[in-house]
Amino acid sequence: MKDIGKLLKQAQQMQTKMAQMQAELAEKSVEASAGGGMVKVVMNGKHEIVSVTIDPEVVDPQDVEMLEDLVAAAVTEAANRVEEMVRDQMSSITGGMPLPGMF
Repeated sequence: MKDIGKLLKQAQQMQTKMAQMQAELAEKSVEASAGGGMVKVVMNGKHEIVSVTIDPEVVDPQDVEMLEDLVAAAVTEAANRVEEMVRDQMSSITGGMPLPGMF
């Protein structure tokens, strides 16, 4: 019975740490770019796009598809960087032990 109480206390502490981590991640952001920096995306730890910057040189009305591809690539890279940031933060809480279904 004592072990169950200890386990519940540890779970509660982890839940508190997770809430703190999510709040901290919401305040952090990553930047990613595509096309040699022609398109830049800033995304926060909640996977929200904070800003998109597009160099006017890459805006070609005759080649909208290229611009779309660059934006998609920058967003994907930003999302990957956020995932890496979340994994790093998560491992500091779990001691490197992966938790199934978590991030």
